[in-house]
Amino acid sequence: MDSNILIIDSINKSYNNNHVLKDIFLKINIGDIVGILGRNGSGKSTLLKIIFGTLEAESKFIKVGDKIYEKLFREKNIAKYLPQNDFLPKQLNVKKIIKMYLGKDKIKSFLNDKIIENIISTKIKNLSGGEIRYLEVKLLMNLDTKYVLLDEPFNGVSPILVEEMKKSIVENSINKGFILTDHDYRNVLSVANKIYIITNGCLKELKNKEELKYYGYIPME
Repeated sequence: MDSNILIIDSINKSYNNNHVLKDIFLKINIGDIVGILGRNGSGKSTLLKIIFGTLEAESKFIKVGDKIYEKLFREKNIAKYLPQNDFLPKQLNVKKIIKMYLGKDKIKSFLNDKIIENIISTKIKNLSGGEIRYLEVKLLMNLDTKYVLLDEPFNGVSPILVEEMKKSIVENSINKGFILTDHDYRNVLSVANKIYIITNGCLKELKNKEELKYYGYIPME
């Protein structure tokens, strides 16, 4: 088996007898950008946390290549996860954050970015929400990891920064696999090569945009 294939299987999760996720199966390879859609409370964030290992489930099976993993966050080079909430230390400036996260060999290329250049000396607490999100996403994509899980990466981000993010995601998919969720399905559809929707606890693969209407995610025209 390809040592890079991430297999997610048999994920079941309940809250107060409400079966949020039912026998979820997903297979991802390097080069895939997997978009997961669903209404608020459908289980998108729950699924990413279970995959990453920061949330327990009644059952789950996570495998990369021939090796089974219980908690991916404990592994150095398998996966990184972008939560919905900001995670960077507020008192540090952008330059110090970059040095903390990246090795010297990556810093130069990372700084070759007009958006980063404009905020390089600014403390995290003084950045806009969109600038923080942009920095977080770019940092995770520059770490040595096979997979990146992005939960609402475009939320609260200006259209210009969203377009830059999407461009970076596509460029980095050459040597990484992505799973991303977002409420703006248009942004997800514009970058993903595989689209799924969580409905009634089940993960359904979509063949085209029209199926979003079938599942009641967007209105019929």
